[in-house]
Amino acid sequence: MTEITRVPLQPIKKGSLTKLWLGIIVAVLLGAGLAWAAVPKGLDVETVTAGTGDSPKLGDVVFVNYVGKLADGTEFDRSQPMPIPPGVFPEGNPLLLEEGAIIDGFIDGLTQMQKGGSYVLTIPAEQAYGAAPPPGSPIPPNADLVFEVDVVDFMSREDFQTRAAALQSMMGSGEEGEAGTSPTE
Repeated sequence: MTEITRVPLQPIKKGSLTKLWLGIIVAVLLGAGLAWAAVPKGLDVETVTAGTGDSPKLGDVVFVNYVGKLADGTEFDRSQPMPIPPGVFPEGNPLLLEEGAIIDGFIDGLTQMQKGGSYVLTIPAEQAYGAAPPPGSPIPPNADLVFEVDVVDFMSREDFQTRAAALQSMMGSGEEGEAGTSPTE
């Protein structure tokens, strides 16, 4: 017959089981921390002041006032007032929510905002300019961008084009009237 060698079990030392469980907990937390750090950063829209009503959608023109900064706080862009007579368009810079018109992260962020609201929009580099920022820009490659955004108003693209055509005809008729007046009359 076969003989089995018996190995006597040693009693567990006092505190060893606690150390084992602590080691397991530390390993799980370390793994979770590494997994969290490996997840790509996403777009973040922080509400400073809540707006009201609907949010703009693709194809709309959104009027905003904004300040663009790098993650370290260095300002690289700021909205400028439009040189048009008041009342035709809302105040702020018009931005067309259309792919290719502005960076993807700004489009995604604006569609989460509401009229009259103030927001801080953090855009990861992958949704901004990535490794190829605009030439001559103070934005370094692979830079995350932070925008302070005030949404003044938004309208459909068709409404914007109608108002732009009306403004153009107003400006054109004003020039013709001045040109038709003779200084000697």
